[in-house]
Amino acid sequence: MSQHAAPMALTQLTDDERLFRDTVRRFATEQISPLVRTMDESQQMDPTLIRKLFELGLMGIEIPDEYSGSGGSFFEAILAVEEISAVDPSVGVMVDVQNTLCINALVRWANPEQKKKYLTLLATDTIGSYALSEASSGSDAFALQTRATKRGEDYVLNGQKLWITNAKEASLFIVFATIDPSAGYKGITAFLVERDTPGFTLGKKEDKLGIRASSTCELIFNDCVIPAAQVIGEPGKGYKIAIETLNEGRIGIGAQMLGLAQGAWGHAAKWARERKQFGKPLVEFQAMQFQLAEMATDIEAARLLVYNAARLKDAKLDFLKEAAMCKYFASHVAERVASLAVEVFGGSGFVKDYPVEKLYRDAKIGKIYEGTSFMQLATIAKLTLGKS
Repeated sequence: MSQHAAPMALTQLTDDERLFRDTVRRFATEQISPLVRTMDESQQMDPTLIRKLFELGLMGIEIPDEYSGSGGSFFEAILAVEEISAVDPSVGVMVDVQNTLCINALVRWANPEQKKKYLTLLATDTIGSYALSEASSGSDAFALQTRATKRGEDYVLNGQKLWITNAKEASLFIVFATIDPSAGYKGITAFLVERDTPGFTLGKKEDKLGIRASSTCELIFNDCVIPAAQVIGEPGKGYKIAIETLNEGRIGIGAQMLGLAQGAWGHAAKWARERKQFGKPLVEFQAMQFQLAEMATDIEAARLLVYNAARLKDAKLDFLKEAAMCKYFASHVAERVASLAVEVFGGSGFVKDYPVEKLYRDAKIGKIYEGTSFMQLATIAKLTLGKS
């Protein structure tokens, strides 16, 4: 008999991780759940809830202690996004963008002065936003029209950004613009732009199908002067920052969709136990048992993919393929499970009095943002088949 210990399952957590997960789960149930419907209908995040997210340390999970952060791991950030999204994916994506995009970009690329100022702000009371997308640059992420023209020691930004998450609540924006159109993607540069910078205004707020409490807005730059000291990394390195952070962000979206699916399944299973037809609970019908069992299997498979990608990232191992796989698969599972949850509820699932209707609407975005499903498949094909 082998004396080697059994390998740790991907879904097995350490004691600290389990305590963290349980704390976030309890917070989501007690503090977020009562606000979900109101926030969805008003299309805005509750300010008191945002303060509580900061107080619990969920808006600065990977920020080191020296900058007032939680000093946690990327995996813990993924756990937080998952647990919060099981209750409200709108809040989940706010926490996700803050941690997996904005904070990751600053931790890796900012200089010491930028880290001291901005990481401290992001850990304590400031929401960050990540501004890459434009009207002509969706899947073709680097077809940017926003320009940054050098003028003395400053850059002057002109252009527009679209579909920017957290924009309404954010006070700090990581903005990508090109300083040399002739250089293609090598001209793209990342800037730290504060909300009150002259020449920068918030444009239209989108009226969306799902994740309605999460703000998605247009950003407008009109002769917006940004000191050269606000460049992250080096001029022309913005594309590298974007690629690296988006790869990590895709794991975050995978976690959001995983949490959504788990939440929808939980509501469906509870309903099936309580709802009676033909004199017995729905869950006693084999067809319902099989449907819930298949949903649970898909969710567990998504969890394995998401957790594996997050563990690889924390171990500083290659995770590009795994990030694409987990984002692709979890988004499809979320849409399917949420749809089936509506069907389990029957007519009740089609009205706003029950939570599965909202989760079904929220699920659709998972296949679209931070890289569409087609883009994830292209990445997976390239890395598994060796396609150029």
